[in-house]
Amino acid sequence: MSANVDLNNRPDYDNVLQDIADYVLNYTIDSTEALNTARNCLMDTLGCGLLALRFPECTKHLGPFVEGTVVPHGARVPGTSFRLDPVKAAWDIGCIVRWLDYNDTWLAAEWGHPSDNLGGILAVADHLSQKRVAQGEAPLTMRAVLEAMIMAHEIQGVFALENSFNRVGLDHVILVKVASTAVAAKLMGANREQMLAAISHAFVDGQALRTYRHAPNAGSRKSWAAGDATSRGVRLADIAMRGEMGIPGVLSAPQWGFYDVLFSHTNKDLETKPQDRRQFSFPQGFGSYVMENVLFKISFPAEFHAQTAAEAAVILHPQVREKLDQVEKIVVTTHESAIRIISKVGPLANAADRDHCLQYMIAVPLLYGDLVAEHYEDAFHAAHPLIDQLREKMEIIEDLRYSQEYLESDKRSIANAIQVFFKDGTCTDKVTVEYPIGHRRRRDEGIPLLEAKFKNNLATRFPAQRCEQIFALCKDQATLERTPVNRFVDLFVI
Repeated sequence: MSANVDLNNRPDYDNVLQDIADYVLNYTIDSTEALNTARNCLMDTLGCGLLALRFPECTKHLGPFVEGTVVPHGARVPGTSFRLDPVKAAWDIGCIVRWLDYNDTWLAAEWGHPSDNLGGILAVADHLSQKRVAQGEAPLTMRAVLEAMIMAHEIQGVFALENSFNRVGLDHVILVKVASTAVAAKLMGANREQMLAAISHAFVDGQALRTYRHAPNAGSRKSWAAGDATSRGVRLADIAMRGEMGIPGVLSAPQWGFYDVLFSHTNKDLETKPQDRRQFSFPQGFGSYVMENVLFKISFPAEFHAQTAAEAAVILHPQVREKLDQVEKIVVTTHESAIRIISKVGPLANAADRDHCLQYMIAVPLLYGDLVAEHYEDAFHAAHPLIDQLREKMEIIEDLRYSQEYLESDKRSIANAIQVFFKDGTCTDKVTVEYPIGHRRRRDEGIPLLEAKFKNNLATRFPAQRCEQIFALCKDQATLERTPVNRFVDLFVI
């Protein structure tokens, strides 16, 4: 046979795709902890979206592509009066959820925010429930939403344990797209072939570059990128449900597959060093581990690697606030991922740039004793030049133990320590915070604060009676699980 032809034996679907499909279609969610955490996650995620509606730079993105469009059984966007097709509703919900960098987080070899998937999940479930009711059928219940959240968290999080997309320049929202595609297809009633086809299309898509998260290009795309990804998941699931064929070897195909094109070293290296061909690695199967261990952002709307740093800065605020003109230097001890992702010097161009700057997220609470979303806005930054003066005095040091324990499965710490030195030779205590308040190790301490955060966010959009009604429902696990999705979303319509 000539060497100048391709062998056209169509392969079976890559094993990774089959593992995802079999998990989503066949796994039974029976973890009480996972379901309870998913309920808390639902509250927190929707609350983050409601809070974001206060910011015009976010709300300018919302609504139908064509004003006046009427969509039968349109999916609702919580906190608004929009009724949209599920693809655009997923985009909008995902956008508001992620806008303030305040929803849950998962940190490993890759990072991300698994609750970003709620955009696709809630949009599809709301649309399908309304459609079923109109046809005289039973709607989906919120139990289906919670289960879909657990599965989306698991897919995104287990991928992230050992597979670093950021090291090849890709953004973590690829995992939002993959997870949203799988769970949206399940909600739509996909069979195994349709599920496999949908997931394969999620990988064959062009993938987002991380450049909009890093200096010198950090900008507001990072605030809507997850909405775009979860929306794309809904669209790909819909395409597959219409009978579109899949791409079985999307990952493994030599030269043209995901591994060779996007996940390995350069093609030139592959010609001479086939050992550089990287593939996905999984230390465990899919279950409910990620939801059980997810990290909540409770105290600060800040990139998660800075959560403990901001907490330490708040603790130090009373020791520093009367001596700001005497600060000589600020030593920040942190972990490798924080240094690689959010440590930066120089001018900060916009709010998105500031909430991905470790030094900024330390300076503000050192100065003012808190860190809230408004602290990232242009007007606040311009009115407070002391922030940048403190940034210039910071020294960033890696602690190898912090970096190691960040990756250890039984720890998953996100440690930071801060010590402030003054010109007279004195210094503050070295304040170390190894686990943020949203960590599983601090659940008992964190959940009451998470509930208070949800109440406060509800109050930004709804009258007191509605807030109480929503909160009471979300606190009651059994009643929430039985509630039809359309009835639940009714409560969030303006």
